Amino acid sequence: MTNTNERLQKVIAKSGVTSRRKAEQLIVAGKVKVNDNVITELGTKVSPRDNVEVNGVRLEKEEPVYYLFYKPRGVISSLNDDKGRSVVTDYLGEVKERIYPIGRLDYDTSGILLLTNDGNFANQLMHPKYQIDKVYVAKVKGIPSKKELYRMKKGIHSDSDLLKAVTYRMYEVDKKNNTAILEITLHEGKNRHIRRMMDEIGYPVLKLKREQYGILHLQGMQPGDSRPLTPHEVKRMRHLASDKNVKK
Repeated sequence: MTNTNERLQKVIAKSGVTSRRKAEQLIVAGKVKVNDNVITELGTKVSPRDNVEVNGVRLEKEEPVYYLFYKPRGVISSLNDDKGRSVVTDYLGEVKERIYPIGRLDYDTSGILLLTNDGNFANQLMHPKYQIDKVYVAKVKGIPSKKELYRMKKGIHSDSDLLKAVTYRMYEVDKKNNTAILEITLHEGKNRHIRRMMDEIGYPVLKLKREQYGILHLQGMQPGDSRPLTPHEVKRMRHLASDKNVKK
């Protein structure tokens, strides 16, 4: 929390418990208390001295933290897994704050994953209107033509989703093994987005890695490594996810 009064739903979202929209729903439903008093008015402001409870659980007044994690393949983008598989927080045991992933990477996908306890920061980065570049490198079976790849730019229907790539390029071809390596940039990442697109055009993904997220990259890191974001990186990512940066 900051040193000034803030709207209750914003304080809840910043704590990492849930999104601001969900916090508003909880307030209206009478699930939030401030200093043991049930609050149902959305305009309510609270100070750092106030005690806030959500569903009977008191909010921890943690300082916001931001981490970049190089997720290996075979790791779940979650805090726990009922099948006993490795999860991202297994690799960040030294972090005392209650952090959670911003978005997800598939179990079989490696690369950049951001984690934080700042709900507002997470929600901004995930909002599709800010069009933050997420750059992936995919190894695919087969060698697609320019015409086939252009379908990704136009959009490919898969189930009820329209899947698109912002940009793409093919920068390596292995005719002997009949494989190609593509660089694909997305703004919005639906479930198994790239894998589903490539399946639809007939070139299944063999290996996939997210190499860049906005201004952040994996330079000098190995799978399983993590590091805190610098204040400058946080500031630049906030700028990318601000209304000032929305393309008209």
